[in-house]
Amino acid sequence: MHWVGVDVGGTFTDAVAFDDETDTFSYAKVPSTPASPTEGVIAALQALQIDLEHIARFVHGITIGTNAILEHKGATVWMLVTKGFRDVLEIARTNRPVLYNIKTLKPVPIVPRTQAIEIDERLIYDGSVRVPLNLDNVRAAAEQIPQGDEIAVAVCFLHSYAHPAHEKIAAQILRERRPELFVCTSAEVLSQFREYERFNTAALNAYIGPLMRDYLDTLGHGLKALGYDKKVFIMTSNGGVSTAERAQRLPIGTVLSGPAGGVAAAVHLGAHIGIENLITCDMGGTSTDVCLIEDSQIPVTNEQHIGGYANRTPQIEINAVGAGGGSIGWLDAGDILKVGPQSAGANPGPACYGQGGAQPTVTDANLVLQRLKPGSHLAGHIGLDRDRSIDVLQPLMHKLDLDVLSLADGIVRIAVARMVTAIKEVSIARGFDPRDFVLCAYGGAGPMHASLIADELEIPRVVVPVGPGNFAAYGSLISDIRQDYVLTRTVQLQQSTLDDIEAVFCGLEDEGRSNLLQEGVSANAIKTRRSLGMRYLGQSWELEVDLPVTVNTIADINAAFHTAHERRFGHQGGDETEIVNFRIAAIAAVSKPTLPAWSAAGALPDALIEHRSVYFDGKLLDVPIYHRMRLPPKACIEGPAIIDESGSTTVLPPAWQARVVDFGNLILERR
Repeated sequence: MHWVGVDVGGTFTDAVAFDDETDTFSYAKVPSTPASPTEGVIAALQALQIDLEHIARFVHGITIGTNAILEHKGATVWMLVTKGFRDVLEIARTNRPVLYNIKTLKPVPIVPRTQAIEIDERLIYDGSVRVPLNLDNVRAAAEQIPQGDEIAVAVCFLHSYAHPAHEKIAAQILRERRPELFVCTSAEVLSQFREYERFNTAALNAYIGPLMRDYLDTLGHGLKALGYDKKVFIMTSNGGVSTAERAQRLPIGTVLSGPAGGVAAAVHLGAHIGIENLITCDMGGTSTDVCLIEDSQIPVTNEQHIGGYANRTPQIEINAVGAGGGSIGWLDAGDILKVGPQSAGANPGPACYGQGGAQPTVTDANLVLQRLKPGSHLAGHIGLDRDRSIDVLQPLMHKLDLDVLSLADGIVRIAVARMVTAIKEVSIARGFDPRDFVLCAYGGAGPMHASLIADELEIPRVVVPVGPGNFAAYGSLISDIRQDYVLTRTVQLQQSTLDDIEAVFCGLEDEGRSNLLQEGVSANAIKTRRSLGMRYLGQSWELEVDLPVTVNTIADINAAFHTAHERRFGHQGGDETEIVNFRIAAIAAVSKPTLPAWSAAGALPDALIEHRSVYFDGKLLDVPIYHRMRLPPKACIEGPAIIDESGSTTVLPPAWQARVVDFGNLILERR
C-alpha cells in the first residue's frame, strides 16, 4: 500500500508517495490549476502512476483559504452579534500599521456593519446570563439573511468563551431554518477572550467556509471516482493534520497548510541526521516561507495576521515574504530595481515558460545566469527558453544601463536580500543568532539560493533534503493528527493551587481525547501537550509558555514564565503573575516512512552530466553539472558546481562545498 502527500503551491502541485512494502519513494510535480485546484491534485496523483485503490493514507496541503483571504474572494458573511456590539470589527484595534502615516487606513472589515445583526442577549465575563437569548430575534435574523450558496454566518456573542450556550442555540436555529448556509460560532472557532480577535477569526472562518466546503466535496467525489474511498486528511496550520470533515467546519485552521508541511518535514529530517536547531527556507514559485526551530520543537503561535486581519488560531510561527521563483523584477518611480511581491504565479508564469509571461522574474534571472539549464523542462513539459528571459529583461537593461548578466544577478541578489530580512525577523529580532542554526533549504527554488542566503547571515551550514521540490508534500505525509484547544480562565498564580490548574487542563484533555476517539484514533496513540497564556499582573497582553512534563509545583510554572519572558523581552520582573489562557494540543502519532539508505553506485565522475558556463561574482565560470541521484554516498563536491535533480537545483558558489550524508541529504559548507 502507498501513503501519499500532496501540496498545492502557487505555481506547482507536488506529490510524494511512499510504498510501505518496498520502502521506496516516488515524486511528481505538475502545474497548479488555480481556477480548479482539484484538477492539479488529480493530475499529480496520476503522475505518480499508482492505483488510487492501493493508497492507504492521503494527506493534502492546500492554499485555497489563504488565497481567498489575500485576494478578497471569499463568501459574503453576515454576523449575529450581541446588541450594542455590531461595530467590533469596524473599530478593531487602535494601533497604526504604518507608523509615520497618519492617513493609513485599516483593512475593510470582513463583515460590513450593515451585515451585522444585533441580537438581544448578554453574558457577563464569568459566563453568567444578564439578558437571556431572544429566540425571536434569531428567527427573524434567519429570514433577513439573503438567499445564496455563497452566504455564510458567524455567530459572535459577548463572552461566549465562558458560556457558549447562547451561540450554540442561535447556530442551531440558523441551521434548521437555513440549511444551505455555512454557519459557525466564535466559541467553536476560538474559545478565548478579546472580542475583536475572536469575532474576526470567526468571520474569517465563515469567509472561507463555503469555498472550502465546495472544494473538499469536489475533491472527495473526484478521488472516489478514481477508486480512493478512505478518509482525506488535510494539513493544518499547527503542524498537524485533521480530517477533511473537521477542516470543513474549521477551515481557518488551514491557512498555513502548505508551509506547515515543510516545517514538519524539516523537524523530522533533523531528528534523523542529528540537527536540532534549524532555520527553514521554503522558496517556491510565489513566496518564501521561513521558520526558526529550536531543540526540534515546532514553534506554534496565536498572534498572527493574514492580509491585515487578526487570526488567533494556533499556527506555526512562519514568516512569509513575496520572493519566489515567479516574483517579478520591476522599477519604482525612482527607477530603483525591486523584486516582488507581485508574482507571475502558475498562469502565465515566468517568461521563460513560454505561456505568455511578459515580465522578468527570479526564475528568468537564474536562467539567464545559466544556473538553470536552458532548454530543460519543469514538471515534465514546461520548457525553459533563455531567449525569452533575455527579451523581457531588455526594458530594464536600457533604463538601468546594465548588461543582461549584471541585471539578472541584481534581481537574484535583491530576492536574496528580502529572504535574509525575513530570516532576521524570526531570529535576530527574537534574540537568536542565526549562526547557531543550520539553514534547511527546500522548495523548488530554495537550494538554488541557499548558499547566497547563508553567506549574508554567516550561517556555516546548509542542509538540502532529498526531493526538496516536494518536501512540503512529504511533510504532510509524515505529520501527526493534531487538534488544539484553548480556554480562557483568569487565575492569579500565587492565589491558586496545582490541583486547580490540573483540573482545567484535565477538562481540556478529556475533550481532545474524546474528539480524536470519535474520529477513529486509537486511545494508545494519543498524547497531549500543555501551555499557558501568562502575564505579569497588570499587563495587557500575555506570553505563551510551554509547560514541560517536569512541572510539579506552582513555583515551576512561575519559573517557566520568567524564563520565557526573559528570552522574548530581555528581562524578567519580580511582580506577581497570572494565567489567562489554558491550552492543550491533542496529538495522535501516525506511522512514519522508513528512510531508505542512499545506494547510488559508482564514483563522483559517474554523476557528472556536463560542464556549463555559469555566472558567479561578475564573470562566467566553467562549472561542472552533477546529477544528484547519481552522487555516491559520502561524495564531496567542490564549488563552483551545480547539482541538478527532478524539481530543484542546488547551486554551489566558488567558496562552498557539498557532502552527501545519511539518506542522501546534502550538507553545504563554506570551505
